[in-house]
Amino acid sequence: MNISKENIDALNAVIKLTIEKEDYAQKVDDVLKDYRKRVNIPGFRAGKVPTGVVKKMYGKAVLAEEVNKLVSEEIHNFITKNELDLLGEPLPSETQELIDFDTAEKFDFVFDVALSPELDIKLTKREKLPYYKVTVSEEMIQQQVDSVTGRFGKSEVIKAATEKALVKGNFAQLENDAVKEDGIAPEDVVLSMAIVKGDDEKKKLIGAKASDVIVFDPKKAFPNDTEISHLLKITQEEAEALTGDFQFTVTEVTEFVAAELNQDLFDQAFGEGEIKSEEEFNARINADIAKNLEMETEYRFSVDAKDKLMGKTKVEFPEAFLKRWLLATNRDNEKLDAGTIDNEMPRFLEDLKWQLIRNSIIKNNELKIEEADIIEYAKKAAKMQFMQYGLNSVPDEQLENYAQEMIKQEEQRRQMAEGAMQEKVISFIKEAVKIDEKEISRDDFNKLFEKN
Repeated sequence: MNISKENIDALNAVIKLTIEKEDYAQKVDDVLKDYRKRVNIPGFRAGKVPTGVVKKMYGKAVLAEEVNKLVSEEIHNFITKNELDLLGEPLPSETQELIDFDTAEKFDFVFDVALSPELDIKLTKREKLPYYKVTVSEEMIQQQVDSVTGRFGKSEVIKAATEKALVKGNFAQLENDAVKEDGIAPEDVVLSMAIVKGDDEKKKLIGAKASDVIVFDPKKAFPNDTEISHLLKITQEEAEALTGDFQFTVTEVTEFVAAELNQDLFDQAFGEGEIKSEEEFNARINADIAKNLEMETEYRFSVDAKDKLMGKTKVEFPEAFLKRWLLATNRDNEKLDAGTIDNEMPRFLEDLKWQLIRNSIIKNNELKIEEADIIEYAKKAAKMQFMQYGLNSVPDEQLENYAQEMIKQEEQRRQMAEGAMQEKVISFIKEAVKIDEKEISRDDFNKLFEKN
């Protein structure tokens, strides 16, 4: 057996492999002997099929399989032993001659490989990156307070309808100012005053009390036929054709009332006894906002750091090989053809460029992640999920348990490990460069993302 690498240029090479008969003969014989013991062929007793018959029937297939196994193993071992840093995986060369398993005893294989560009990313304090700290405003504090009190509020029956009320009652279609026989008459319908659009119709409902009967035109009161269809329990087509007034008999008026700032709310929102006064509540709200803003600040820094390094680093790629590789590895994807790959190539190369920059920083500075890093990142991911549902104060023990469950799944564990390493890289960059802290308002901070 002989294997070697030949560089075509700085980014492309070929690996040539020759398999001799002595490399595979014994393996093929062993497989065929095993076949002879197990194969059932009419006319022969089990285990007594002549070797020649077995070889004639299965020899070519076994030879091809064993040679391909050898090729795969030897290519892998060669890459590992020589510490070749490749992009993608080896591809059979376009110059590869057809392999003849019928008559040949020696087999020559040629594989094209793409060599990863060598990068040496160096960071010094001469590099300056902005670090935006969002100012906590009174508006943000009030929004957070409203979020907490709203989460634990409840609907209460009120005497008269306001612009925020929900009015429950029974509809009845009118004809010549009287209830139409067999007309549309859904019961227990809840109207949200917030969506009533016509000022004249809204005035009829504002101040309504239980037992009041209000006459109005649904087509004038509600924003669209879909809403009318839902409220009157009719089809979309019937709603489109609807004309005339309805009477609405009010049975109940309710309004959502936010929770009061008291000990019950503090215990529900943050755990029993965690917050004991309105002052502590306000301090916790401020701390939570600051913590969330810190996460956004870190994310923005990662965007700026990536942009900075991508802009100052020039990389050439073996594009022809990479296009071939993408086509080969996505053969089952009918939507991915040469034209699609051409269109997607710039974005793919951008992602690959950042990956190489990141890998250079990891390798040059021996960055590593431990199990604790993966769990910590999984806890952050879990916290973000809970926050999407308005749960901002999940106990650390619960986050820990949730994180442990997440990383039991292989794919999620891989994602958490990837995220943890990304954080470690960004943290290293932050330590290595000069940080230019900038106080900024929430509106101006949001505008930074509009520019990207």
